[in-house]
Amino acid sequence: MNLRRRALLFGLSAVLLWSTVATAFKLSLQIFSPIELLLYSSFFSTLVIGAILCYQRKLHLVFQCSRREYLLSVFLGFLSPFLYYLILFKAYDLLPAQQAQPINYTWAITLSLLSVPLLKQKIGWQQWLALVISYCGVVVISTEGKPFSLHFTDSLGVALALISTVVWALYWIYNTRDRRDPVVGLFVNFCCSFPFILLYYLMTSDLRIPPLSGLLGAAYVGTFEMGICFVLWLMAMKLTDNTARISNLIFLSPFLSLIFIHFLLGEDILPATFIGLILIMAGLLCQRIRPR
Repeated sequence: MNLRRRALLFGLSAVLLWSTVATAFKLSLQIFSPIELLLYSSFFSTLVIGAILCYQRKLHLVFQCSRREYLLSVFLGFLSPFLYYLILFKAYDLLPAQQAQPINYTWAITLSLLSVPLLKQKIGWQQWLALVISYCGVVVISTEGKPFSLHFTDSLGVALALISTVVWALYWIYNTRDRRDPVVGLFVNFCCSFPFILLYYLMTSDLRIPPLSGLLGAAYVGTFEMGICFVLWLMAMKLTDNTARISNLIFLSPFLSLIFIHFLLGEDILPATFIGLILIMAGLLCQRIRPR
């Protein structure tokens, strides 16, 4: 298999797995609270990423980071997985999956906006157009097709879903300062985030023996959403000779996700969800327009 086909295979595998996680979130949240799901899923993801580092013979690099890099990991680990997934899981707990999942895709728009003050980047008309189109899609989805009523299915859930995009965008902006191997950095970030997660869990939840069904869901979320998908996507981007071709695969994920949401969760996909999702994807495409 040549490099181009391998890159495409890795990219499609990541997209297919990402398409299942919204369903996995909702099914797991029927058993676990958001912090419980975060605790166990982050534990499994740390094990998986550590196993990948062992396979790549890079685990020793974890202990060779500088003091500055460890401090950066404490900050990044606080942003994600701790803060980002805690907020995201709560949004999924409050909203139907068909609403929370498309709203989460607006993080790329948020990233462009935050890059202006934090990275001193200029924002063009493409980004402003993308913002207007995408957030019109958010309003259509969250009001179930009645945008002028401004009556949201769950205002707190919508707010949390949007706040999660801010946290995720901040994570990637500050992650640009990390010069370590990406998988090494991710593993150290997860290790540094675990004390935050455990402390919040002990402060807010009663200790209990987790049910097996909940652990299976957390293992799936941790293994794929937080672990293997990231590595598959990195490999796809590394092997490809056309980054745009691979990155465009991500536009398949939200539509595939709706199929899983409908058949596995039993949610009736509303026409407003399709319309809003198309607007969000159109906004993301507008963002890719480059002036001559």
